Amino acid sequence: MNQETLPGASNALTFGILSIVLVFVCCGPFAAIFSFIGLSSAKKAESIYLENPGHYTGYENVKTGRVLSYIGLGLSLIALILTIIYFGVIVAIIAAEGNF
Repeated sequence: MNQETLPGASNALTFGILSIVLVFVCCGPFAAIFSFIGLSSAKKAESIYLENPGHYTGYENVKTGRVLSYIGLGLSLIALILTIIYFGVIVAIIAAEGNF
């Protein structure tokens, strides 16, 4: 039996990796977008796989992509919280001085 690669599995893995990399390279909260795209791709690929499991290979990429997307989402939420705290401290310091 000739097995095909699972459509969407590589997309889930790619977007999961991008979500983690973009947290550290670019802006953390924007990496959440790639996390959601990775989770969506993983869900679609999993539904295709569950319809006919013996016909496709690459389900491991779906599971790995989902885990990486969740990690990227968590890191981007932490980066968002730290950004809010950072700007909150700056505003508090400026307000406490009074002379801007």
